[in-house]
This record gives sequence, C-alpha cells and structure tokens, in this order.
Amino acid sequence: MTENTAENNNNDTPENESETDNVEHLNTESENDPIALLTKERDDMRDKMMRALADADNTRKQAEKRQADTQKFAISGFAKDMLDIADNLRRALDAVPEDQRQDEAIALIYNGVEATEKIMLSNFEKHGIEKIAPSKGKFDPNFHEVMFEGEVPGKEAGEIIQLLEAGYVLNGRLLRPARVGVAKASGGATEHNIDTSA
Repeated sequence: MTENTAENNNNDTPENESETDNVEHLNTESENDPIALLTKERDDMRDKMMRALADADNTRKQAEKRQADTQKFAISGFAKDMLDIADNLRRALDAVPEDQRQDEAIALIYNGVEATEKIMLSNFEKHGIEKIAPSKGKFDPNFHEVMFEGEVPGKEAGEIIQLLEAGYVLNGRLLRPARVGVAKASGGATEHNIDTSA
C-alpha cells in the first residue's frame, strides 16, 4: 500500500511539471503569436481613441458654454454704467411735484423724460436686463440689500417696507441689488422673569 502510494505520488509529479511547462509554453506562444499581439494592440488603440474622443467632446462642450456665457454677459460693464442714467431719469420724474405737472411747459419736459425712461427700460429688456423693484414681500439676500431697519406694526421681521433704489439683473445674474428698508422685530418682546431669589 505504501509503495503504491509512493509510486502514485511519483507519477503525479512529472505530469504536474509537464502541465506547468505546457502553460508556460502557451503563454510564450501567445506572446509570440502575431494575431494575439495585433488583437492586443487593436484593443489598446481603440481604448486610446475612445478616451481622446471623450476629451475632445468635453473640450468642445466647455468652449461652447464659455462662448454662450461671453455672449450673454459681455454687456455687463456697459449695462452697469447705464444704470446711473436710468436712476437719474427716475429721480427727475420723482422730483416734479404732482401739482406742477399741470403746467404746460413742465408737462412737456416731464412727458419727454418719462418717454426716455420707458425707451431705456424697453431696450434693457431686449438685451436681458430686468428691473427689480420690490416694495413688499420677503427680503432676499440674493437680490436685495438692506439699507435700514424699522419697526412697523403688522409687518414681520425681514419683510420689505420701502424701496429706496431699484436693482437689476442681466440674464438672471445680479448687476446691482435692489436697496430696500425692512421691518425688524418689535422691541416689545415678552420679557422673561428671572428668579433671583435662589
């Protein structure tokens, strides 16, 4: 029994060695096989080509986005400069008292300034510039700037109570915030009794 087992073990070893030699021979053969080499080279080239195409596509999309942003916001510097003119037209209109608008000479000037303001605002809208003029509603830090706070009965804290100067956005991007006054929490908050006897 022991001799047969030993013989079987001895017989297994040469077969295992020959199998290992066969695997190594196949690996060497596949490394030297021109079809296997060309297939591997083709797969590598396909992978590189797909990566290059993806990179080129990403670069093209980024360039298109930059170009679109440039077109949408190229006039932002000019638009900011024009806001002062729009503000001055509005100030001129607000400066004329209601009773003086009945005078023919003042009425002509007033109507001319008002028409100029309307044309300017219309041209602003054509180029994506929108006016923000909130006189009520909640304060939004993305579009409003607080100039003062005041206690107003019936108004919640942070609610707009007065518009001081209109704001503007260009294609959704803020050019200038609307300057507003907001209500603050009333000082008549309930007092807390503190027990100091302890």
